[in-house]
Amino acid sequence: MSDFAAARRNMVDGQIRTSDVTDLRILGAFLAVPRERFVPPAFTGVAYLDLDVPVTGDASPRRMLTPMLLGKLLQAAEIGEGERVLDVGCATGYSAAVLSRIADTVVALEENPALAAQARERLAGYSNVTVETGALIEGWPQGAPYDVILVNGATEIDPAALCAQLSPRGRLLCVKGRGPGGKATIYQKSGEQAVGRPIFDAAAAVLPGFERPQAFVF
Repeated sequence: MSDFAAARRNMVDGQIRTSDVTDLRILGAFLAVPRERFVPPAFTGVAYLDLDVPVTGDASPRRMLTPMLLGKLLQAAEIGEGERVLDVGCATGYSAAVLSRIADTVVALEENPALAAQARERLAGYSNVTVETGALIEGWPQGAPYDVILVNGATEIDPAALCAQLSPRGRLLCVKGRGPGGKATIYQKSGEQAVGRPIFDAAAAVLPGFERPQAFVF
């Protein structure tokens, strides 16, 4: 569809709003951010379909979260206007652009240098977003603590290093598990530990560094 504004409206009304995303700030953010600018040129025509669009061309490409899944994770995060967010695995920067309209400040973390460069280019003008380059699994402790940490993909392990960067009342949102058996999960601090609770079924590509270690075979 060449009319991206109409496609954006259809995405919000047909995918996000119908998935129990009711926060008007989130819906407004999705309406305001042009997703077609954050996907590779070959995928602009499908930017607003319910797809986890690939943003790298390798054998196991990095992928953007589907709009529906991103919207549901943001709804569950209950981000306040004055809160600080760490966006882990920001890829080309789309999720950070959406977050910028909800949160006070956003730290967008990406370990792939090419993707980080694209994110910096596309997020120029988003004054409350900074893009950092580093290992996703390690987070960005220099900017901690964070009120919310969004993991843009799945993890097969407990994200302990990321949870350690949460504020006392902070929340971490991710997809736990590989494939169709995955669960969107929210981690919250309980004393010095972070406890994860599944909130709905979800599937996403596992992010680099978040794979379960291979079992030793004799």
